[in-house]
Amino acid sequence: MTKLSTQSYKGARDFYPEDKRLQNYIFNTWRKVCERYGYEEYTAPVLEPIELYTSKTSDEIVNEQTYSFTDRGGRTVVMRPEMTPSVSRMVAARRQELPYPLRWYSIPDCWRYERPQRGRNRQFWQLNVDIFGVDTVDADLEIISLADSIMKQFGANESMYQIKINSRKLINLIMSQYLELDAMQAKQMIQLFDKKDKLPADEFVLRARSIFKPEKVESGLEKLYLLIKAKTLADLPDNIKESQAVSEIQVLFTLLNDHGITSATFDITLMRGFDYYTDIVFEVYDLDPENNRAMFGGGRYDGLVGAFGVEPVATVGFGMGDAPIENFLSSHKLEPRLPSATQVYAIIVGDVLSEAHDVVKMLRGSGINVAIDITNRKPDKQIKTALKLGVQYLLFIGAEELTNKKYILRNVETQNEDILSVEEIVKILH
Repeated sequence: MTKLSTQSYKGARDFYPEDKRLQNYIFNTWRKVCERYGYEEYTAPVLEPIELYTSKTSDEIVNEQTYSFTDRGGRTVVMRPEMTPSVSRMVAARRQELPYPLRWYSIPDCWRYERPQRGRNRQFWQLNVDIFGVDTVDADLEIISLADSIMKQFGANESMYQIKINSRKLINLIMSQYLELDAMQAKQMIQLFDKKDKLPADEFVLRARSIFKPEKVESGLEKLYLLIKAKTLADLPDNIKESQAVSEIQVLFTLLNDHGITSATFDITLMRGFDYYTDIVFEVYDLDPENNRAMFGGGRYDGLVGAFGVEPVATVGFGMGDAPIENFLSSHKLEPRLPSATQVYAIIVGDVLSEAHDVVKMLRGSGINVAIDITNRKPDKQIKTALKLGVQYLLFIGAEELTNKKYILRNVETQNEDILSVEEIVKILH
């Protein structure tokens, strides 16, 4: 008989209790900040028809990274690689009934068939936050402010991360008027820019050459070089920086600064890989040299709801994955101490298990999380188990304690002991 492997599926993770505590901390932080801003949680099926992604999600994700199969009804379905098309479908389904502006968030698990690496898995959980029904810069400001608040809720300061911002409206203007590219060339150039940080410089130039028409290669590369050198809006070519697109993004930077968000910076090379973005796009970067990479991002996608045959809804949002945030917390030493949810481990001293259950029942009835040792082992072995579990308190229950209705409560961290009644224990632990 073949021995079964103990390894999880490649790119998916097992979450042992200590791992799940950290994930729950991340999820709870996400929920806390989203709900503080007035956002409500939703969810959607993990399986969707492939057509939901073929029109708007990037070709790379659809063709190379989806988990797809034909179900028994002959339908091609996909395990969702992202949540944005699903939430857009949900809004379109009730386009006329919903109370706008909608402020929604979700924490789905998603699947992408890609090479597992640091901060990137095939199965991942992602916070999705969106505001529907506001077409002004105020929604862009709120979404970026919310993302910034999440980072600060994790204990980060602005020296640890940077918010890079660009505009697809500006990019489209640059592609057509400055670089003089047609629609197909522009799409190829945007895809190339999106991969810029992953390519050697000579490879980037080689691919850029292949996009320009032969008679425009040299002038196009010169313009491209000047464009990439632009570090601020003021560095853009004169015929571009006077445009409405630049004025609009400048307004956003002014508002962010007025709201105390000083880590935002302009990045002309920021594209975001999805085809549905229509205006502002942003990414949040970890500034730690050991983990210097984009952690998450988002932007405005005003046309996606309308793709379902209903009146379009202005939308802006972002997605934040769990693994990049775990790495950020680790690299900046922001991981909190996360004790077990079990507050008390009852150590049974002698043949009193039956009576000890009554004490434990009273504690549980008062809202205390208690595990009781039911192994009939010696107390020292029970204590070893409790310490491995990471509980906060040990409760010793023996014949004498039951007679006096006073029990020894030991704080694991301080090693302080008190002899207390059930009522006194409840007061301490609440």
